[in-house]
Amino acid sequence: MLVSCSAPAAPRLALPAIGPDSTVQVAAGPQYMRGAVHQFFWGKHYRKLWAVPVRARVLNLRTAVPGGLTPTVAGGSFQTKNLRLVDKQGVEYVLRSVDKDATKALPEGLREGPVGKLMKDQTSVINPYGAYIVPRLAEAAGVYHTTPRLVYVADDPALGPFRQSYANALYLLEERPEGDQSTVRSFGRSARVESSRKVFTNLVTTARGRVDARQYLRARLFDMWVGDWSRREDQWRWASFPGRGGATVYRAIPRDRDHAFFKFDDGLLTHIISWVKSNYQSFHATIRLSDVEGLNRAARPLDKSLLVYLTAADFRQVADSMRLSLSDQVIEQALVVWPPEVYALAGAEFNHNLRSRRDQLPAVAAKFYELLAREVEIPGTDEAERFVLEPMGPGQLRVQVLSLRAGRPDSLLNQRTFTYPDTRSIKLFGLGGNDVFDLRGLPDHRFAVGIYDGAGQDSVTWKTPASPSKQPTNVMVYDSGDGNTINVAKPIKTEGYVPAATEFDAAGWLLRHRLF
Repeated sequence: MLVSCSAPAAPRLALPAIGPDSTVQVAAGPQYMRGAVHQFFWGKHYRKLWAVPVRARVLNLRTAVPGGLTPTVAGGSFQTKNLRLVDKQGVEYVLRSVDKDATKALPEGLREGPVGKLMKDQTSVINPYGAYIVPRLAEAAGVYHTTPRLVYVADDPALGPFRQSYANALYLLEERPEGDQSTVRSFGRSARVESSRKVFTNLVTTARGRVDARQYLRARLFDMWVGDWSRREDQWRWASFPGRGGATVYRAIPRDRDHAFFKFDDGLLTHIISWVKSNYQSFHATIRLSDVEGLNRAARPLDKSLLVYLTAADFRQVADSMRLSLSDQVIEQALVVWPPEVYALAGAEFNHNLRSRRDQLPAVAAKFYELLAREVEIPGTDEAERFVLEPMGPGQLRVQVLSLRAGRPDSLLNQRTFTYPDTRSIKLFGLGGNDVFDLRGLPDHRFAVGIYDGAGQDSVTWKTPASPSKQPTNVMVYDSGDGNTINVAKPIKTEGYVPAATEFDAAGWLLRHRLF
């Protein structure tokens, strides 16, 4: 699997103008407004924002864009209702419900009982208009983004078979990041936007797929800045671009900002729950460094895979760049996009919190690097690669991954020099192909190095010195017993194993990312 480190220019985008329809004054969720006792135990959250009426344009599907919009597919997650729309040119959009319903994750018998009612009430932890301010912030930060617009869908006959389920509610209308987006600047004008499943399959299959790691890191630091802790794999799409030598470069498109600006721990019971569910991070003025691990738990499999070749200097440079890009003026301009009623209630709080959190980005990035650098996993692909391990001095180990091509010199794919004590464990996974693991010296014994062969007839070689080495080391070769050549001597150890779904055995790598 490859990563690259270029940074894209800050994108821009505008959805087609919505036609001159009428407007309505409507509250997103007045049912979430509760009494003082309930709020004491279960939190104030964003109940006032849910209850305040705001003005929204009525979306007339027949006149919204030239030729109209046609509903095609209903869907969504366990919380959000989605409705896919398509215009006459085949451009796709999606309606995402502002109100949520987490009870769909419960067994049907519990949905209408006390547990279901409590879960529904906790929808108020979400800022109903949070996603609305993200585009201007993301654009300034150099992060790809959708551009949601607040609309009201009335009892429109053009909804057809979806009329009963989708009429009379507030939605965010946004472009759907899929397929040919060459006209959409906020997706980098990519001619091919793909799903995580497709991209990760390509990364496992061939070394000709590359992820722009610095651009992905920029998106992940943006997630932390806005407090978006729910960044699982399906929350991403990937803009693809032609790279050097026939490679494909993928850049991350974050989507679904339902959990940005989360506010959970302001009730007695929800505060206690937050101690147990440490990923439920609230959007305060301070990002506590002790909370960085929980804030990023959902995205950890992605982060460990896609950021493995970036150094502490890369993390520092990206964080410093973002801190400078997100000026006070940028923050203020993003917030005034809110309906006036929303800005009056939350503008000052968000202005303060966003500025404070922005100034913490370098420290947060350093902690993020520390967490990821401790235990490293480096996968190859289903093609043949050479893994070269070479000590560079006390507490330093350089790992290079090269493409093996018959009749041609090896081609360097990626490399990084790891330093103890930042890194303590390094695991290499050959995946498919006839891979070569080349140890050019014994790694510092403080590194725990694991070599996993994967499929194919692999070779592991350490050129034993003339006199037996007394240098301690901590290298284990895991041999699946499928015809490998293991040419090592003490103190390197060999052990048989059966690859599990949690290991990098191609399909197992996708299972690890919960994509099957």
